[in-house]
Amino acid sequence: MKYVVSLLFLSLTAASPAVAAGPIKIVAAENFYGDVARQIGGDAVEVVSILNNPDQDPHLFEASPSVARAISDARIVIANGVDYDPWIGTLLSASPSSARKLIVVGDLAGKKTGDNPHLWYDPRNVLAMARQLSSVLAEEDAANISVYARRLADFEASLQPVSDRIAEVRGHYAGTPVAATEPVFGYMFDALGLEVKETSFQNSVMNDTEPSASDVAAFENDLKTHKIKLLVYNSQATDPAAERLKSLAEQAGIPVVGATETQPDGKSYQSWMMSGVAEVGKAFGMPTQ
Repeated sequence: MKYVVSLLFLSLTAASPAVAAGPIKIVAAENFYGDVARQIGGDAVEVVSILNNPDQDPHLFEASPSVARAISDARIVIANGVDYDPWIGTLLSASPSSARKLIVVGDLAGKKTGDNPHLWYDPRNVLAMARQLSSVLAEEDAANISVYARRLADFEASLQPVSDRIAEVRGHYAGTPVAATEPVFGYMFDALGLEVKETSFQNSVMNDTEPSASDVAAFENDLKTHKIKLLVYNSQATDPAAERLKSLAEQAGIPVVGATETQPDGKSYQSWMMSGVAEVGKAFGMPTQ
């Protein structure tokens, strides 16, 4: 009789959908991906975001033993890729696991090393990550597949106001010449249809090389002669050259908008993107909503 009961138990267990044992541990290299992971996973996940300090230059980050432990324990790891967070690969190699799932946003976006790595400023890339995460969570916790699908639908709907605002600004200001101290905001510039100047200077900064004297002179001249209508600067990773360009823009009366590489405290990914688009619209004179 015990043998029959055991067979029945095994049969029922095999037929039941997979249920996660406790919260699914997720490590996100950047806090905006971690925020989205919480929105998709809810109380079924436990999320640790590594780069989460808006006052810290992400390019100076060095992984600590606690970061290594978090990644070692993670069931799912989310990385930006495109050589933005290369330390992730090192830590994953140090604690290999066939059960761990890795989501690389750069791969989902079809980007490679050398491309602009600031992928999160294109909401479509973040939505692709959310969709992939929802699928992975459904595999890990099949009993809640409908919950993850609903949260994904809610997240997608919550991005619509951002898309609407982007379309509104684009409709009024597409083709307006703008520039930045580095291409942090580049994908959003593209979405807004703005004409980006001084790309050689920006690419030099992105690749950690010194901009040429001619690039610096051209940038400064375009600011002084108002050939640029908006300057975006990285308020999280400034240097003397960027500060000088910011100062020249302000002296010339050109609007300056700051952009960060880390999601600010108190904001969701959606509100962060919305505020960035709204700041650009405001700088151009569009009434705030």
